[in-house]
Amino acid sequence: MAHTASAPAGRHEMSHEERKVLAGTLVGTTIEWYDFFIYAQAAAFVLAPLFFEPLAQENAGLAQVVAWASLGISFLFRPLGAVVAGHLGDKHGRKLVLVLTLVGMGAATMLIGLLPTYATIGVWAPILLILLRVIQGFSAGGEWGGAALMSVEHAPRHKRGLFGAYPQIGVPLGMLLATGFMFAITSMVSPEDFQAWGWRIPFLSSVVLIVVGYLIRKTVDESPVFKEMQLRKKESSAPLGQLFKHNSKEVTLAALIFAANNAAGYLVIAFFASYGAKSLGMDRSATLIASLIGGVGWLVFTMIGGWMSDTVGRVRTFQIGYGIIILWAIPMWFLLDTASLPLFALAIVILTIGLGPSYGPQSALYAEMFPARVRYSGVSIGYAFGSIIGGAFAPMIAQLLLNETGMSWTIGVYIAALALVSFIAVSMVPKSLQGTDLHVEEVHEQYVAEHPEARQVLDAARAAEQRD
Repeated sequence: MAHTASAPAGRHEMSHEERKVLAGTLVGTTIEWYDFFIYAQAAAFVLAPLFFEPLAQENAGLAQVVAWASLGISFLFRPLGAVVAGHLGDKHGRKLVLVLTLVGMGAATMLIGLLPTYATIGVWAPILLILLRVIQGFSAGGEWGGAALMSVEHAPRHKRGLFGAYPQIGVPLGMLLATGFMFAITSMVSPEDFQAWGWRIPFLSSVVLIVVGYLIRKTVDESPVFKEMQLRKKESSAPLGQLFKHNSKEVTLAALIFAANNAAGYLVIAFFASYGAKSLGMDRSATLIASLIGGVGWLVFTMIGGWMSDTVGRVRTFQIGYGIIILWAIPMWFLLDTASLPLFALAIVILTIGLGPSYGPQSALYAEMFPARVRYSGVSIGYAFGSIIGGAFAPMIAQLLLNETGMSWTIGVYIAALALVSFIAVSMVPKSLQGTDLHVEEVHEQYVAEHPEARQVLDAARAAEQRD
C-alpha cells in the first residue's frame, strides 16, 4: 500500500477521534476488569463462608478452593462468548458488540451484589452465584477482542503497540479501582460489617461505571477496517468457519502466548492478598496496599511494553517479559514469605516488570496475526482459550499446591513452566508480521465507481496508516 509523506514517525499528533477511540477502549476494559477483580477479592475474603457455608464449617481450606473454582468457572464460557461476539463483530461491527458486552458484564456484577447468601436461600445461593459468573464470562469473552481491535485498527502503523496498550492498561486500572474500593470499605467498617453487607457495595457500584462506559462508547466511530469490509460485496457469510479452516494455528499460538501472563496476573489480582492475610497472618489492609502498589507497577510497565514493541519488536518485547517472569517466579516467594509489607510489595512490583512487556503489545501482535475478515473472531477466541489455560484456575491451582506441599515456592515452579510455554509460543510468531497491512484487500474499482461514497470512506479508513 502506498504511503503519503506526512508527519514523521514519533511526531504524530493524536486526533480527536483517536482520543475518543482510546478512551472508549480503555473505559470498557477497565470496567470489565473492575468487575472481575471485585469478584476475585470477594472470593479471597468472604465468598467461602457466605455462599459455601456447610463446606466452610467442615473444611475451611477446601471451601476456599471451591471459592477460587467459582472464580475460574466463568472462564470456561469465555470461548462461547468469544465465538458469538467474534461472529457478530466480524459481521456487524466492533462497536455494537462492545456496547452489548459492557452492559451484560455490568448487569451480572450488580446482581451479584443483590444476591442472598446460603443462610437465606440455601443451595440456591451458590447456584445463582455460578449462573451470574457464567453471564460475566460469556460477556467478557467478546469484550477484549473488540476493544483491542478498535484501538489497533485506528492506530498509525508505527504506533500500533502504543495504541493497543490502552485497552491493556484496563487490567491494572480495574485492579487499582477495585482494590482501592475494597481498601476504603475495609478501613471504614468492621470485619463483621464487611462480611455482613460491606462486600456488596463494590458490586452495586458497578452500575455507575456501566453508565459512564456506555455514554463514552456510544460516541466512538466504527473501526476503519470494518468500514472497508462493509463496502465489499464479497463479505463472507461465515467468517468463523474460515477462521478454523485457515487460521487454527494462529488461534492456538494466541492462546498459548497469553496463558502465562494471565496466570501470573491472577496471582497479583487475587491470590497474593489472600495468601498474605490467611497464610502469613498479615493485616488485610496491608495486603491490599501491596496489591495497589503492584497495580501501579503493572500499569506503568504495560504502557512501556506497548511502546517497546513499536521500537524493538513485538516478539522481542514478549520474550523479554516472559524471560523476567521465568527468572523471578520462584525467588519472589522468599520475599513474599517475609510477611514484611515493603518486601511483599517489592516482590509484586518486580513481577509486574515482566507482566507489562508480555501484555502491553498483545493487542497489536494479535491484530497482525489474523486477516481482517476473521480478526475479531481470531483474537477473541485465542484470548478466551488462553485465559482458560492460564488464569481461570490459577488461584485454585496455587491454593492446591500450597495445601498439598506447604511450600509456596512450588507455585513459582508452576508459573515458570507456563511462562516457558508462552515464551516458546510467541517465538513461533513470524517477526515479519509486524507492520503488516491490517486492511482488507483492495476494493474493486468497479464497485468504487458504482458507489461514489466508497472512495471517501476508504480514504478516511486509511488515514491513520497514511500518517506514517
